[in-house]
Amino acid sequence: MKYVKIEGSRKLSSFIVPMMAQLSDRPAFDNPDWLFEVKWDGYRAIGEINETENRLYSRNGLTYNKAYPKVFEALKSIPINAIIDGEIVVLDEKGRPNFQKLQNYTNNDKHVIQYHVFDCLEIDGKSITQLPLVNRKELLRELLPESAVIKYCDHVDGEGKVLFREMQKTHFEGMIAKRKQSKYLIGKRSSDWLKIKNIQTMEAVVVGFTDPKGSRKHFGSLLLGAFKKGKLVFIGGVGTGFTDQSLTDVYAKLKPLIRKSSPLHVPIKQTPDMTWVDPLLVCNIAYAEITDDGSVRHAVFQGLRVDKAPEDVRI
Repeated sequence: MKYVKIEGSRKLSSFIVPMMAQLSDRPAFDNPDWLFEVKWDGYRAIGEINETENRLYSRNGLTYNKAYPKVFEALKSIPINAIIDGEIVVLDEKGRPNFQKLQNYTNNDKHVIQYHVFDCLEIDGKSITQLPLVNRKELLRELLPESAVIKYCDHVDGEGKVLFREMQKTHFEGMIAKRKQSKYLIGKRSSDWLKIKNIQTMEAVVVGFTDPKGSRKHFGSLLLGAFKKGKLVFIGGVGTGFTDQSLTDVYAKLKPLIRKSSPLHVPIKQTPDMTWVDPLLVCNIAYAEITDDGSVRHAVFQGLRVDKAPEDVRI
């Protein structure tokens, strides 16, 4: 999981689990009862500001103070006791959030790190989670000082399509749609908040699969490849988007293709749960972005293709 690489983190004995958004397949929409925010591609973080001790931690209760001291120190600029919710991001050279740069961030990193705060749970010891979102954001805006690190996450009122078009133009991950009158539901995933992703699609060659876990049948993820300058290279995996029927159908096609060795021309580290197959199947996937090392992020399986030869899948 993401948090295992966080430098110097420790698990807190008590912490607040943030409210979470539901992933939506609903297209971008306009509605006067909703507001729309940028979906930041970073680490979710709760900040607790107190005169005795400040805390900055993940949704899982892992501390961020040693990993992101610039953000932790910036909490001191907030002049009143408060509990805030936002996303820590690292910006690339074009000013866009870059998840890989955040994962590889070190304290002497020259890239800009910011904490984009979009909600407030408590002010001066008083919970405001039952107030409507629009009121919480007004209080939050007044609370946050001018800072190069801590940023108020502004929003678009009612016009989600406009914001989403901007997210597409600038290649951001997507947007979050939120009901203006929604309460803050600690530890809950609610349809009052919706994740609407800026998704792209591509073809990929199936080069293997991983073992299923839990109640999953047949396989866990498909291992994917594509041809780059004539060589079949690894581009990641896809483990979501399958139905029970598609798991059965795809596995039936994979079984006769199982082989002992990797079909990749550029080797990758193999784990015991991997099974290789002859690279004869092509699938369609949706994805959010391609990382610096050429892997797809947030891949979703859309189906096998019968009209595409594997050698025609090029990157």
